[in-house]
Amino acid sequence: MKLLHNNMGYYLKEVKTLVKRDISSNLLSVISLAFIFFILALVFSLGISSDFMITQIEDQAEISIYYTEDANMGDLIENLLSIPGVTDVIPVDEETAKEEMTQILGSESRIVDLFDHNPFSPYLDVAIQLESVDEISEKASSLDGVELVRDNKEVLQKLQEISGIIRLIGFFILLSVSIATLVITSHLIRQGVYLNRDSIGTLKLLGAPDGFIYRPFLVNGMLTSLMAGMLSLVLTYFSTRYLFSQLSGSLPFIVLPGFTDHMTTLVVFTLSLSVLLGIFGGLMGIKSTKPKNN
Repeated sequence: MKLLHNNMGYYLKEVKTLVKRDISSNLLSVISLAFIFFILALVFSLGISSDFMITQIEDQAEISIYYTEDANMGDLIENLLSIPGVTDVIPVDEETAKEEMTQILGSESRIVDLFDHNPFSPYLDVAIQLESVDEISEKASSLDGVELVRDNKEVLQKLQEISGIIRLIGFFILLSVSIATLVITSHLIRQGVYLNRDSIGTLKLLGAPDGFIYRPFLVNGMLTSLMAGMLSLVLTYFSTRYLFSQLSGSLPFIVLPGFTDHMTTLVVFTLSLSVLLGIFGGLMGIKSTKPKNN
């Protein structure tokens, strides 16, 4: 490590020479990898966003209970609170129900204004422990005065299925990105070694160790991948900010993670992956050239 630190100036100078000697290949490699990392970052962003939404739904699990006109509210609320797993019961009147739907519909809320009267019914907002939703729904349905029990179990199950599909797609994209990065980086390194074969031969004759000779190529591969990761994050930032603003405006009922924390996670993930893949791609490229130079 000390040797690497002491010679870093030399390695960076050699990397600069390598890039100048084949600038078109280096530039195309950065651009190609940037778009590849961009696609991966978007899929990863979608995956962690869906996980966040599912967690929020689980933490704020609730069911809606609609009651008959002759129901005794006091007794009904007391009976609901006595059911294991029910943590709170909040009455919601017609006007509040209308306001909630207006917020959910967002720009489409003008549909509600087309009605001559308030079409929404009062209900009881029941906070529950999600793992007990089936038992709670069954017991609540049997209570006097209960007309309808509506839960979000099916919605949650659909979200979990979608999240599982996103994870599967993300895995295959990650695998594809890894292979593509390794191939592009290793090819770039092989090309660099070929173009500098005379200099490498001279260094070998002078007794320079392989680590000293090939380390600039490894640094070049790592920096190429890192630059591609940074470029992809610029695209990811603007794309994610646009998507967040559109979803927040059009679908205000969707719970999204904080944008700053979300981007921090994407930055750490993308840069860490780009550095690792750059190093491994560089090692593969160097290893593939050694037999030809022995």
